[in-house]
Amino acid sequence: MSKFDLKPIQKNKTSKELVYDELKSAILHGSIPKNELITEISLSKSFDVSRTPVRESLAELTKEGLLVHEQRKGFKVREISENEKEQIIYLRKSMEKEGVRKLAPLITEEQIQELYDILSEQEEAAQNDDRLRNIELDQMFHKTILEFAEQNMFKKIFIDLHNLTRVIGHEALMKPGRMEEVIKEHRAILEGLQEQDEQIAMDKLDYHLSNTETVVKNIK
Repeated sequence: MSKFDLKPIQKNKTSKELVYDELKSAILHGSIPKNELITEISLSKSFDVSRTPVRESLAELTKEGLLVHEQRKGFKVREISENEKEQIIYLRKSMEKEGVRKLAPLITEEQIQELYDILSEQEEAAQNDDRLRNIELDQMFHKTILEFAEQNMFKKIFIDLHNLTRVIGHEALMKPGRMEEVIKEHRAILEGLQEQDEQIAMDKLDYHLSNTETVVKNIK
């Protein structure tokens, strides 16, 4: 601590960061209709800011794969095709089943507790009907398993798929009661890991991701 007892300066967010955060939240919450065309002009008016932070935010969200640019028209929320959804689920099942298989015999009490802590936060988010936070924690749960299993290449691929899996997560959580189902399915995976039973953990993970795939496919 400084002898003058000075406190760190709190950095305020820039206009670009505020626009980016708000726009990304709207996309992931499904607040922007799929066929809605958004433009720099319309957003700068809505946010009451200049077009520069809007342009920068749109460029970043396009790079992340959440928006697509239509020449001379504007931007739309990117739709994930059925084929892409199948590929994402296939990759996740392959990577994450290997992760729990490697982790189950070696998992520590500290790692189990950390995963239970994430689960507790998910329960709190579900009680508050905080869908976006629940999606963040869902991804954290899966990413942490890969991290604990030291599957670093798989973890990198998972992170690269992050925004697309978040969109899938949002679509899945549109089903009433799905947040609570996800928590139960996560708990079953964790119980398999806690018992150090790799087959149970792998089967529960496969069941969880298969349910997610089924729910997403049934959403129109």
